[in-house]
Amino acid sequence: MNKSNRDLLVLFNQEIMTPQAIEHEVELLHQLLYSIERLENIVIAHEIIDLNKYRIIKKQGHLRKIFRLRELKPFVFLNCKN
Repeated sequence: MNKSNRDLLVLFNQEIMTPQAIEHEVELLHQLLYSIERLENIVIAHEIIDLNKYRIIKKQGHLRKIFRLRELKPFVFLNCKN
């Protein structure tokens, strides 16, 4: 798997775990985050609230376009459905 360029702060008790076990746990955490942070999963869990047009955007195609933008317009908000 391709290593992501991210900073993680993981706290373990080094007296209990070996360095190999810690490395294994960090790799499992990386795999979990990689699967969760995919665009398909983010699009399913979010919606866009556009106060300029008084609309809530739930269509996945529109959400993908908006997620790819560098910056949202003013009064356009990302809302987690959870």
